[in-house]
Amino acid sequence: MNKKLHILFLSKWYPSRVSPTNGDFVQRHAEAVATKHLVTLIHVITDEHLEKSREIIEFKKNNVQTYIVYVSPSKNPILKFFRFFKSYLKIIKTLKHFNLVHLNITYPVGLIALYLKLFKKKQYLISEHWTGYQKFSKKSIGFLQLMVTKIITKNATMVCPVSKNLQDKMVSLGLKGNYYPVPNVVNTSIFNIDESSIKNFTITHISHMGNEHKNIIGILNVISNLQRKIPNLKLNLIGDNTKQYKVQLEKLEHISIKNIGQIPNNEVANYLKKSSVFVLFSNFENLPCVILESFACGIPVISTDVGGISEYFPENFGYLIQPKDEITLENSILKIYTEKLKFNKKLMHNYAENNFGIESISVTFSNIYTKILNI
Repeated sequence: MNKKLHILFLSKWYPSRVSPTNGDFVQRHAEAVATKHLVTLIHVITDEHLEKSREIIEFKKNNVQTYIVYVSPSKNPILKFFRFFKSYLKIIKTLKHFNLVHLNITYPVGLIALYLKLFKKKQYLISEHWTGYQKFSKKSIGFLQLMVTKIITKNATMVCPVSKNLQDKMVSLGLKGNYYPVPNVVNTSIFNIDESSIKNFTITHISHMGNEHKNIIGILNVISNLQRKIPNLKLNLIGDNTKQYKVQLEKLEHISIKNIGQIPNNEVANYLKKSSVFVLFSNFENLPCVILESFACGIPVISTDVGGISEYFPENFGYLIQPKDEITLENSILKIYTEKLKFNKKLMHNYAENNFGIESISVTFSNIYTKILNI
């Protein structure tokens, strides 16, 4: 398709001064689409420190015309809803024309997309990333949220979860729609291969460090067992909130540990390229970008077999294990170390580029837009 469209991205999550890394996977989708189309993105978020009622920050980054709207906090949920709703519409009214709405994370911003469909005749599709569907049931998700989400999903022209597994979870909750999974994006020009040798065996983990989700304590338990089995073992922990694991980290006296906060993608790539293995020991997931990025760097992955991970995990790229299985995690790491396993870095990088690269995802979404608009 050669015609350049104007796509309006609406997102519940997006990087901002309040939460600099929240929704960076949405940003990657938007920037991929922006390589072929005009993209305007609007994100509204509460800023607890905002003294006025609203502040609009407008900028353009990687061809994405971005509006971050900060609103003052309110304990009244109805008032908060109307502040958000009004803020989205305030920006939308300034746009002369757009062809299609690309909604990210269905609830509650999907109410804006639904409004635009009912009153402005604008069709919308949904990209869904929320891991909440992995752990919630019909009872725990809340009646009102589930009811509203059903209406938003049903009225979407297409629903694009990041994995087939996420699609199945949504359908099991009664969210009917025209589904077509589209995975996350990896910038393979940043996440690429470094052929230089690695001196010490290095394990890397990247996440927000929440234990309920990522099982950091399980990883540290395994590392503790390995510290006398693997000489000069190195551990990279990339992400905030590692201070809560002070007790566990103090037990790793024979390991070189780097606690690294939130860093830009190019720095993340540098750490991955110098890793022997990337480890993710989560209790639930959809399709983590960090696994795809590791593949792009030619680095093997040991991950729990949860969510949609297995859908995009060739068996010769590492190991999939069961959640909470510390013994198998330890044995898998030892296998890579003791057998000095060689992984085909070029094969891994090419797989990532062909399935999750910017060009691949931008073409996929372009085809979806064309189909929706019948052009």
